[in-house]
Amino acid sequence: MKFTALLPMKGESERVPGKNMRDFNGEPLFYHILKTLIAVPSIEKIIINTDSEKIKNLAQGFEKVLIHDRPENLIGGMVPMNAIIDYDIEKSGETNFIQTHSTNPLLKAETIQQALEQFENSKEKHDSLFSVTKIQARLYWDDGSPINHNLAELLRTQDLPSVLEENSNYFIFTAKSFNENGKTRIGKTPLMQEVSKIEAIDIDEPEDFLIAEAVQKYLNSTIKS
Repeated sequence: MKFTALLPMKGESERVPGKNMRDFNGEPLFYHILKTLIAVPSIEKIIINTDSEKIKNLAQGFEKVLIHDRPENLIGGMVPMNAIIDYDIEKSGETNFIQTHSTNPLLKAETIQQALEQFENSKEKHDSLFSVTKIQARLYWDDGSPINHNLAELLRTQDLPSVLEENSNYFIFTAKSFNENGKTRIGKTPLMQEVSKIEAIDIDEPEDFLIAEAVQKYLNSTIKS
């Protein structure tokens, strides 16, 4: 089963200016996930949907990469991701997809390959798959009421029921499930796959960039030593 990877990137971002092209340990940030996707055996094509000529020029030399110039009606911070995915599905004519982000530089190729194989092996029961991070901590609603624990019991955190956070590392789906489920990447019968906390680091804020960069430097230094 072969997949097309969707890697949408805009030229500007609000919280971390120029995030996708910002230097991350010596390379533009998006190079890291792009190289990871290229190394995944089940990924046949990588579609980069962008409104940035700079991203377009930087990405064109990589194997497997196809560029989709983002149309005017899909440019802007308020455009939902599902609308961009819908455009890429229609334009590509492909069947099986994984969508990820440049903000996941620590994801491993083997983790993505495992997820694709898991989706393929479970497609009779599940119409989609997405990555999650397990949280085992005392969580509260805004009004101070507990979400997953009893204030009178005070269980150890490792004994609490876990909560699963959608971490936006990747979403796996088919064109059929996307269209049949109201044009959404998560279908009606999704499978969730837990990703390690290190691989799941997602860059949303400036401090996330510093954390991810420091972690990668450390991991690289341990490999070399």
